[in-house]
Amino acid sequence: MLHLPRFTAAAVQAAPVYLDAAATVDKAVALIQEAAGNGAELVVLPEVFVPGYPYWNWTMNPVQGSPWYERLYRAAIDVPGPEVETLRAAARRAGVVLVVGVNERGAHSLGVLYNTLLTIGADGELLGVHRKLVPTWAEKLTWTGGDGSSLRVHRTAIGPLGVLACGENTNTLARFALLAQGELVHAASYIALPVAPEDYDMADAIALRTAAHSFEGKVFSVVSCSTISPEMVDLIAGEDEGVRKQLARKRSALSGIFGPDGRPVTEPLVDEEGIVYAEIDLGRCIQPKQMHDIIGHYNRFDVFRLQFDDRPRGPLVFTAPEADRPTPEPTAPLAEREDT
Repeated sequence: MLHLPRFTAAAVQAAPVYLDAAATVDKAVALIQEAAGNGAELVVLPEVFVPGYPYWNWTMNPVQGSPWYERLYRAAIDVPGPEVETLRAAARRAGVVLVVGVNERGAHSLGVLYNTLLTIGADGELLGVHRKLVPTWAEKLTWTGGDGSSLRVHRTAIGPLGVLACGENTNTLARFALLAQGELVHAASYIALPVAPEDYDMADAIALRTAAHSFEGKVFSVVSCSTISPEMVDLIAGEDEGVRKQLARKRSALSGIFGPDGRPVTEPLVDEEGIVYAEIDLGRCIQPKQMHDIIGHYNRFDVFRLQFDDRPRGPLVFTAPEADRPTPEPTAPLAEREDT
């Protein structure tokens, strides 16, 4: 007899302690403890929660925003690093599977920041480090794109889990790549986007994308979105009333949990901080797949084929055999070097 997991999921909607990694990690730990105390076995936190999103890319020109990039770079974290260890310990203590977004410094260059989602097991193991494949629109001023090596479904205590960041949930092929690896639980992390064009409703956009993935894949989706605190508005906008009004825009964030029929399992949370809880029974994924299983009988792999390049991509490819390479001088990691 097949037994599929049943568990409580928690979708967190919260603001970071902006540009303060240590304080934001402390807030994340408190949220993890709160969710676990309410029975959650899966906790999903927002995109780049640690230590926040580069809103200046939307409200300033690139020259004005450049000092803010440096500020974010200095406040970002290393993977592995002490902040990651704190999050791993929190997941282990709480006994939860954790997905959390971070700004990750590139190990090889002071010009590289990644929009990264960490997947941590209930035993504290770092299961996945997924770097957003394509930064969206103005985000290209800040983040370097990742590669296919991190687009993985992880076998966890709560089932096969895949993750995508914000606009990646619009990428049909990225979503299919996860489904084809057996994904049954999808974690989607977002940021509040009050700076979107006037005709763009971020809450609706999140709900639409989530419903589409859940319905097409017959999976559960747990969606976590950040909010914008008054402190963030003061810091980003200053005395600019136009930017202050822009950042206060409603329907900029939505968090919730959606079932394999594409419908919310419970009422989503819009704009306000809080945690959405719902019971997930992966057995509910079976019957819908009899009708439409796009990674099985409801596809034509003799007609369609997705080629997935999952090789890690770096700035340097060595062609000489390793034994023939000169031994490099020891070099400290960037995080250990003195600032210049």
